[in-house]
Amino acid sequence: MLRGGCQRVGARLRGLRRGPRGPADGARRGVVSCIDRSGSDAASLMTSAVRQHDHYILNGSKAFISGGGEADIYVVMCRTGGPGPRGISCVVVEKGTPGLSFGKKEKKVGWNSQPTQAVIFEDCAVPVANRIGDEGQGFLIAMKGLNGGRINVASCSLGAAHASIVLARDYLKVRKQFGEPLANSQYLQFQLADMAARLVASRLMIRTAATALQEEREDAIVLCSMAKLFATDECFAICNQALQMHGGYGYLKDYAVQQYVRDSRVHQILEGSNEVMRMLISRSLLQE
Repeated sequence: MLRGGCQRVGARLRGLRRGPRGPADGARRGVVSCIDRSGSDAASLMTSAVRQHDHYILNGSKAFISGGGEADIYVVMCRTGGPGPRGISCVVVEKGTPGLSFGKKEKKVGWNSQPTQAVIFEDCAVPVANRIGDEGQGFLIAMKGLNGGRINVASCSLGAAHASIVLARDYLKVRKQFGEPLANSQYLQFQLADMAARLVASRLMIRTAATALQEEREDAIVLCSMAKLFATDECFAICNQALQMHGGYGYLKDYAVQQYVRDSRVHQILEGSNEVMRMLISRSLLQE
């Protein structure tokens, strides 16, 4: 099912006016997905798409869109039917389409290398041919994408945590207090060991979930939720502890560890907040 959904998205992108690559130098065109301002309650999205002949007329807005304003292609979830998930469809909107505009660049705590803006639709006419799948399949397509997105975000946390452990280890070796390196403190040695163990546990959980998702197993959704919850919580704690080991220096922008703390914090919110992950996990357990 997941593979089929991805194939439909890819086929629709290849059918665009210029395809997923630009016309001149063959460079790839940026693609982002847009769900809604509804946040964790994705099924309640309000962006409307009213069919008029061979076009949909889109009205509404999407908040916190990573790559908004910079990407060339927007995969948009919009309401073509009644309330609830079955009224949601998925269409592709190209940058430059009349009625498509963008909000200001958000000033974020972290993730500053990637712009985040609102995506706004005002009587934006999109060809019906740009729809992915049938009407009413949008929510299902979005949910399939979210499971892979949760693996991606969890994996980003792994990178930040690994780098933070390396920085903390190197700092403990050179920083001296009370006449000897901090690395000689058994308390800090034990903390470093715990950080490394939690990193490896997170990595193994993510790999298990990724394998289940690739194999399209029934437990893939709950394993992806567990991996995202566990890894983003644990890896943020690792980054935060690494900053603490740096003392006051860790709070200076001259030291990279503070950036890993700022960047990894949002991973507990992205692709479904960790509170939603707990809801999905508990729901699965109670249905058994």
